[in-house]
Amino acid sequence: MAVIGFHASHEQIAPSALLRDVQHAEEVGFEAAMCSDHLAPWSRRQGHSGYAWSWLGAALATTSLRFGVVTAPGQRYHPVIAAQRVATLGEMFPGRFWAALGSGEAMNEHVTGEGWPSKPERERRLVETVDLMRRLLAGEEVTHDGLVSAHRARVWSRPAEPPPLLAAAVTAESAARHAAWADGLITVAAEPGAVRDIVAAYRDAGGRGPVCGQLHLSWAPTEDEALAIARDQWQSNLVPAPEAWDVEQPEDFERRTAGATEDELRRAVWISSDPGAHAERIRSLVDAGLDELYLHHVGQEQAAYLDAFGEHVLPEVAA
Repeated sequence: MAVIGFHASHEQIAPSALLRDVQHAEEVGFEAAMCSDHLAPWSRRQGHSGYAWSWLGAALATTSLRFGVVTAPGQRYHPVIAAQRVATLGEMFPGRFWAALGSGEAMNEHVTGEGWPSKPERERRLVETVDLMRRLLAGEEVTHDGLVSAHRARVWSRPAEPPPLLAAAVTAESAARHAAWADGLITVAAEPGAVRDIVAAYRDAGGRGPVCGQLHLSWAPTEDEALAIARDQWQSNLVPAPEAWDVEQPEDFERRTAGATEDELRRAVWISSDPGAHAERIRSLVDAGLDELYLHHVGQEQAAYLDAFGEHVLPEVAA
């Protein structure tokens, strides 16, 4: 049976409250957790963006869950520092941490003032970054001069086994391309058919390790409430790739999605007040080939959702 995990959304919830939420998630039966790593939220209504790496140390120390993070080393984060962070969490919490690496989004990376590279250049930079990080996690002293640079860098405190470095991909093409270096894959789990294509592309290209998905959902006691939550908190996220990768500010996302229809919102967020419908959706995504599925309720208040899913959804999925 696939692992069902909790997604912690730093863009929407203050770090202190989010720590309580992930502890609550463990109490109601979630088996693992993952989080985002943003500098800015997607909208001003979301209104948060805590530093994921400080939070991860607290979350790992106060739960027994396995954790992952989706992050983009190479611009805002120098690869040497990224490797040191990964190594530290891996050494402190053996076997309980993974990082998924992506090519990044302008909303988080533009702050360095270095300019925003094209997607092909960001993909090449990611490959260089992964190679540099793997060598550092293996204990090498690394000097490198390319799209990223390092001079006699070394990570001293390391785990016996380096944490897995997964790839983040949203299309079958990118999933196949990343299969050469990734220890696993994570993707957005919207439609079962698209998930099936991404899984097949990754596996056919020799991809190893788990394939994970992230399901954006909205639940509330009534359908109107569930829809209102999704519209208030996640409408700004309807900007499609590749355009979304190049938008810089939360207010730009708000303007771009101001006229979004209910159908558009429902294509991006699984919205239902029926726990059974959520359980069925989860099963269909797992059946599409996912090894792990992380559930992201797009509301800012998580307690009622966690209690409802712990009582009604997780047991039904497990059964």
